[in-house]
Amino acid sequence: MRRVTRRRPFSSRRPVTRLIAAWVATRALTLWLLALNSRPLLGSGGVAREVWGLYRHWYGVLADGGFPVHDPLWQYPPGAGPVLLSPGLLPGLTYFRAFVVLALAADALITAALLRAGTAPARSLRGAAYWICGLPLLLHLPLARYDVQVTALAVLALLALTRSTRACGALAALGALVKVWPVLVLLGVPKGRAARSAWLWAGATGAAALTVLSLGFTHPLGFLRNQGGRGVQIESLGGTLLSLASHAGWPGTVRYRYGAMEFTGPYVSLVADASLALTAAGLGLLLLWRARARHRTPATPYDAALSAVLLFTVTSRVISPQYLIWLLGLSAVCLTSRHTSQRPVAALVAAASAVSSVIYPVCYDQVMAGTWPGTALLLLRNALLLTAAAVSYGRLWRATRPAPRLPAPQRPALTAAVS
Repeated sequence: MRRVTRRRPFSSRRPVTRLIAAWVATRALTLWLLALNSRPLLGSGGVAREVWGLYRHWYGVLADGGFPVHDPLWQYPPGAGPVLLSPGLLPGLTYFRAFVVLALAADALITAALLRAGTAPARSLRGAAYWICGLPLLLHLPLARYDVQVTALAVLALLALTRSTRACGALAALGALVKVWPVLVLLGVPKGRAARSAWLWAGATGAAALTVLSLGFTHPLGFLRNQGGRGVQIESLGGTLLSLASHAGWPGTVRYRYGAMEFTGPYVSLVADASLALTAAGLGLLLLWRARARHRTPATPYDAALSAVLLFTVTSRVISPQYLIWLLGLSAVCLTSRHTSQRPVAALVAAASAVSSVIYPVCYDQVMAGTWPGTALLLLRNALLLTAAAVSYGRLWRATRPAPRLPAPQRPALTAAVS
């Protein structure tokens, strides 16, 4: 007897079609904003200058077989080299146009992965909708940074966890070689065999990739020297405190150092050391959660990854606007699961992204000058991120603690009358 297979009704495919149309419309808008990059409200060309100026210069150095370790702006792990060289794979396009095409391709890959995850049983398309509508909150910035490519590796690593811990570990390792933070997605992998497999494959993949990069390029670890010399960026949480202190008479100044606007003056090194101490404390909290977690849901690895990256973001000496791309991607992965505890956190991240685009590029001159409007914008954005980190960790802790045991019902004592 011939088996009759039922096709999915057309109405169930309609949301996916609408989301794809929304992606096309929003990305067309983003490209239009990129074309108007030279307008004052869009940064006067500063957003795109990172690609055709700095990245294009590094491309020439990398093409000669070496990392630009003598450039103090080079602060990235060796995996960033192949990403910055990849626009050369598209002949007939300028470096800038090829870079934008590849950023859009990575964005489309994330969207496709979220759509596929959202159409699985017991999953949700909210994650795909969140990513499609959330990324344009950062205006045209995502197309002029390679953080979308890094986020793609982290998103794919998390979504691959249910099918293959090996793939999860390998993708996380590749992401960590490009920008260190994707290794944090492994913190939520279930204990035991799954964790051993993921970390083993992460270590093996990272070692193999680093060996290949060491054979192809000179000084692959030279970025560590420049990274260690960084100070307190004006957009960081510590930078916000120093900006407030400047209105109270603190005599510090803002200088361009290591590719960012940083504070210099008394107590800056103390604030930088405090940031590093808070980062260590954040790691301690995450390890404490992992040791105490007993109850797990399908969304626990996703929620843990978002919480970890949020904690490391708010305690960092640097909070660049492109960091919000990471948080948007991880929030979208959380929302693909109906069991996630991070829905309020995703809303806070979206709000912080909207404020961040006002800080940079719209009002960045006010932020650099330390005016009250610029300081207020920084205070609002960082307060949203700090609240998101606290809420995220608290909800993760409560969602994974064991349910309280109810006392066993007591049987009524049987009394017998013996006559």
